[in-house]
Amino acid sequence: MARNASSKSAAGSKRSAGWLKEHFDDPYVKRSWQDGYRSRASYKLLELDEKDQLFRPGMTVIDLGAAPGGWSQVAAERVEPNGLVIASDILEMDALAGVEFIQGDFTEEAVLEAILVRLGERPVDLIISDMAPNMSGMAAIDQPRAMYLVELALDLARQTLKPGGRLLTKVFQGEGFDDYLKALRDSFTRVLTRKPGASRDRSREVYLLADGFKG
Repeated sequence: MARNASSKSAAGSKRSAGWLKEHFDDPYVKRSWQDGYRSRASYKLLELDEKDQLFRPGMTVIDLGAAPGGWSQVAAERVEPNGLVIASDILEMDALAGVEFIQGDFTEEAVLEAILVRLGERPVDLIISDMAPNMSGMAAIDQPRAMYLVELALDLARQTLKPGGRLLTKVFQGEGFDDYLKALRDSFTRVLTRKPGASRDRSREVYLLADGFKG
């Protein structure tokens, strides 16, 4: 038993060391340090904005799954002046200029209510979501959890987006993906699939940009 435990520990240490090496060798990680962004994920949103012109000054944006703040940074820069970014995550996030942060579990009603209270009567132009569950490595568990989160993002969009508004959300390809795509098409005039260059090749993630909320 001791040998088995030792073998598992060694294997885990090798995986951890491999991940750390990949992380610190990642060109987007290095760029984020140089450019002052909080995460490599910022470059996904920057690329998507360049391609699809997501932001403009004065917009109201909701950022779901925001910590550590890489997407909120980009959004806040782009909606100045007079714009507003409301960010939410279950994890803590250091303050950012132009961003109002609500900490909590988005699967709980209290977080949704806090977002709605902060919005007041202000209509939302864009919802961006990089939410993902803590991955177990078991697709039968992870995929339903991931789909539940994107369904919640769509529900928020239906409640808060102004007509013509947009929803950008990370989705993992697998069970439930096609049904979700259909649900988006029911509520929006068009849906585009994007795979930014900063997304790792092995990842099943894609980004769906739902454009033209029907209201």
